[in-house]
Amino acid sequence: ANGPSLEEINGTVEVPKGKGFWKTLFAYSGPGALVAVGYMDPGNWSTSITGGQNFQYLLMSVILMSSLIAMLLQYMSAKLGIVSQMDLAQAIRARTSKKLGIILWILTELAIMATDIAEVIGASIALYLLFNIPLVVAVFITVFDVLLLLLLTKVGFRKIEAIVVCLIFVILFVFVYQVALSDPNWGDVLKGLVPTGETFSSTHSIGGQTPLTGALGIIGATVMPHNLYLHSAVSQTRKINRTDEDEIANAVRFSTWDSNIQLTLAFFVNSLLLIMGVAVFKTGAVKDPSFFGLYEALSNSDTLSNGILITVAKSGLLSTLFAVALLASGQNSTITGTLTGQVIMEGFIHMRMPIWLRRLITRLISVIPVLICVIITSRQGTIREHTALNTL
Repeated sequence: ANGPSLEEINGTVEVPKGKGFWKTLFAYSGPGALVAVGYMDPGNWSTSITGGQNFQYLLMSVILMSSLIAMLLQYMSAKLGIVSQMDLAQAIRARTSKKLGIILWILTELAIMATDIAEVIGASIALYLLFNIPLVVAVFITVFDVLLLLLLTKVGFRKIEAIVVCLIFVILFVFVYQVALSDPNWGDVLKGLVPTGETFSSTHSIGGQTPLTGALGIIGATVMPHNLYLHSAVSQTRKINRTDEDEIANAVRFSTWDSNIQLTLAFFVNSLLLIMGVAVFKTGAVKDPSFFGLYEALSNSDTLSNGILITVAKSGLLSTLFAVALLASGQNSTITGTLTGQVIMEGFIHMRMPIWLRRLITRLISVIPVLICVIITSRQGTIREHTALNTL
């Protein structure tokens, strides 16, 4: 099927044989992290924070169920790659015509574009909040930053995995710290993990949103279809004996452990986001659930009710940490989006070209709608400013 998936990194990572559980698990750890970042991207941030703002801890159970479903799907995807030695795009293309393969490539590319909008804009907003860089310029910075990071595959795919894992722990640390300061009601948090009839209610509306629409938003942001293509490809980066059934079964086992551990971290991040949404918006003083609104709320002690939160907010640390975590989340997700673009291009339409050119094309294709959105919203913001000045 047009050669090995992600040929330049396929089977390049050595794994120990006959070693203990933890040493073997460490060798297989990495692909799950690349997948998990798709479950904690800026799109997930928005739905989880809004869910906490509108419905307190009611939607915690939806995050839990979505995460469990994601674990099952990613297990199946990794197993496909390890056992068949084909990624999902190659496996589909092997059973379809060339014309249908092109159609599927276009549809999947559009899906990546749709998810990439939130990821790139999230990282761009973080650059704007941290360094006051204009959004259009920030979008281009995120593009070239991703290309520089992907060049690390020249010195080993483990370098990319290590960077992604470090950024995940940055995100986790930031929100553990902020939630600990907010002192949530842990009893209500645990109750929220159990679904009730109200969880999927379509009649109880808050702010124009019902629990059902909030739940659908969380499910849509959590289960990421392009991650199935990515996982089926990066699960093949480990060097194993393809003729030894026991070794293949061992690879499936440890890849599943890796995936489930990383997706559990993603579950905690999304839960922390929802809890933080409750903590910040429960006073009613904060009305804007956007990243800008949350950043301002975390930097404005007047909008917070907890004494410790107010003290830390005065130092500007809360808002800065939020922007740093947002940058890490967006950057992580764009790395995996670029790799997925390469997987589906090679798998569906068998297009082969130099690695740097292929990555540049797939990245730029995904960035086009982002630039359009940023330019349109920037113009709308300018119009609103002019209108306000004329009114004054």
